[in-house]
Amino acid sequence: MAASLAAGASARFVAGGEASPARPRAAAPARVAWRSRPPAAGVRCRGARAPAGGVLPEEADDGARFVGWFREAWPYIRGHRGSTFVVVVSGEVVAGPHFDGILQDISLLHGLGIKFVLVPGTHVQIDKLLAERGKKAKYAGRYRITDSDSLEAAMEAAGRIRLTIEAKLSPGPPMLNLRRHGVNGRWHEIADNVASGNFLGAKRRGVVAGIDFGFTGEVKKIDVSRIRERLDRDSIVVVSNMGYSSAGEVLNCNTYEVATACALAIEADKLICIVDGQIFDEHGRVNRFMSIEEADMLIRTHAKQSEIAANYVKVVDEEDINHVRNLPMKQDAVYGLNGRDHINGYTASFRNGVGFNNGNGLSGEQGFAIGGEERLSRSNGYLSELAAAAYVCHGGVQRVHIVDGTVGGSLLLELFTRDGVGTMIARDMYEGTRMAREEDLSGIRKIIHPLEESGVLVRRTDKELLEALSSFIVVERDGSIIACAALFPYLEDKSGEVAAIAVSEECRGQGQGDKLLDYVEKKALSLGLEKLFLLTTRTADWFVRRGFKECSIESLPVVRRKRIDLSRGSKYYMKRLQVAEVGHMAVNGFAMR
Repeated sequence: MAASLAAGASARFVAGGEASPARPRAAAPARVAWRSRPPAAGVRCRGARAPAGGVLPEEADDGARFVGWFREAWPYIRGHRGSTFVVVVSGEVVAGPHFDGILQDISLLHGLGIKFVLVPGTHVQIDKLLAERGKKAKYAGRYRITDSDSLEAAMEAAGRIRLTIEAKLSPGPPMLNLRRHGVNGRWHEIADNVASGNFLGAKRRGVVAGIDFGFTGEVKKIDVSRIRERLDRDSIVVVSNMGYSSAGEVLNCNTYEVATACALAIEADKLICIVDGQIFDEHGRVNRFMSIEEADMLIRTHAKQSEIAANYVKVVDEEDINHVRNLPMKQDAVYGLNGRDHINGYTASFRNGVGFNNGNGLSGEQGFAIGGEERLSRSNGYLSELAAAAYVCHGGVQRVHIVDGTVGGSLLLELFTRDGVGTMIARDMYEGTRMAREEDLSGIRKIIHPLEESGVLVRRTDKELLEALSSFIVVERDGSIIACAALFPYLEDKSGEVAAIAVSEECRGQGQGDKLLDYVEKKALSLGLEKLFLLTTRTADWFVRRGFKECSIESLPVVRRKRIDLSRGSKYYMKRLQVAEVGHMAVNGFAMR
């Protein structure tokens, strides 16, 4: 059955390693008190007598759950090590009771080798300070109007939050939990270093459409070299939204504009938006995944009702026009594999030292910020964060996660389980992946022919291939088919056969096989299938690493069994799918709440 493939990205993770089995997800929109780790055994003062081995049954269960979780997490622990994440925490979460837990988890992840740039929101604290002083917060569109009173409140709020973060991160893990393993000098060196400073250059927003924004600033420059220097020295970097102008002024910038600028400027591996809620679909389930195309379509459908969505469309479309004007001939274009080049005609819009613009100096026309009354009222749900996510994906950031910070341990669950608990927007997950068309026949034949010759795939005539073409999925790059796969559903049995997975020789080792398999799984789930099966003679190891288990021929649908060529001696493998991890193949399946 399948072709030679190289391990690549799983559905939620693209740094290599196997796809861990997904956990069942709650179908209802009600928030679930997820635990970030199995409960500790703790001290038991009970009358129950331990068995001869000295371990109570409930202790054995706790231990088994912990070991299972740890084994599931290890590919992600290894893969995330050395990555750089920009984390923007909304003002609602910063001001709420869950912020301490989030900082604790960031400390834990930092200890596992992840580099963090933390951008905390301040608008809730600013508005509260203004209210306490009898002043009213003022907004115009996406930005705050920062008068002298608001600037004073913004400086105070930013200072308090920075000091709070430094205080919470400084202690490191509790020493009480380490004493059993022997306290030595090294244990005292594991506290987190926190670095903050004037990393943000800004300029006044000025007067826009007759409105004077006062001390409101727009991001002009991110001090990339100093941030990287501190990250390399194993510090967690805190970037305040208070910027400094060339005239020596302190300016109040939009938190999300700062975060998106940071993510683009330092070429972060991820942007993580920690908010106070989730994005649900029309069935009340959390949207686990959106491709950049799906997110783009959804934002565009709200462009008439949302200023933030309209600004996204304006920025991206203008970038597209400029890109087309300057794009070289197609045969001269370079299609790199590092995710930093053009996708769908869009390029990064943040130019360090100049700001969000196209070189015309009018960053007010191009700046990407989210905020204002629209976001405060949540009239469009979390569309604001979705727009920010799609924007930085277009700029080159591979993954953006929108995570509910009010769910305990959500950051750990998002990063260390396959499907996470939040919404991930991916720039490259399904780039060029689509259902096959008749004109793809020759490209598919070219890929699978060598594998048919070697006996890896079953031979198909052109007529058989054409008849099955509607079940094929292809990956296209620069007008050529570089990979293919087929899904043959057996609806009565709620199962589907995975067949003919093949990747062109020059594109192997780039994760295309994982991309195809993940797409097949999402397609199967959208059809209501509960399991996938396959027949293979030489590629079993690849599928076993991706969750398939050997099964008997009796496990296959009766209709399929009758057509098996027993002389090939194929082995049979099956994978059960989790219904709650259903993906969405079209924008119509999304709802903002």
